[in-house]
Amino acid sequence: MEEVIKTYEAKAVQRYLRRAPRKLRLIADLVRGMRVDMAIEKLKHVSKGGALEVSKVIRSASANLQNKNEDEAIELSDLVIKTIMVDEGPTLKRIQPAPQGRAHPIRKRMSHITVVVEKKDELETSEE
Repeated sequence: MEEVIKTYEAKAVQRYLRRAPRKLRLIADLVRGMRVDMAIEKLKHVSKGGALEVSKVIRSASANLQNKNEDEAIELSDLVIKTIMVDEGPTLKRIQPAPQGRAHPIRKRMSHITVVVEKKDELETSEE
C-alpha cells in the first residue's frame, strides 16, 4: 500500500498595518510552527501591542481554510501555522522640528503580515 498525504492550505494577508515590522517579527517568532489554537491562546497573554493584530490574521487564515472546505469539519486544533511572515511596507516620512531651525526626520513604518495555515490528512490507497 502507498500512503498519500493530502494537505489543505489557506492564506491570510494584512497589509499596511501601522506597526514597525521589527516589533511584529518578535511576536511572529513566538507562534511560528505552532498549532492554531495554542498560538491564539498564547497571543492572548502576550503584552505587546501587535499581538492582537497577529492573532487576527491567524484567525482569518483558519477561517479561510474552513470556508474553502465547507464540506469537511475542520477544527482549530488540527491546523498548524505553516508560515508566518512580517514584511516591510511603505514608510511615512515626517519631520520633527529641532533647535536652531533644524529638522530631524521621523520614519513611521508599516508592515504586511502573511500567514499560511495547513491541515494534513493521511489517506491510504490501494496497491498498484
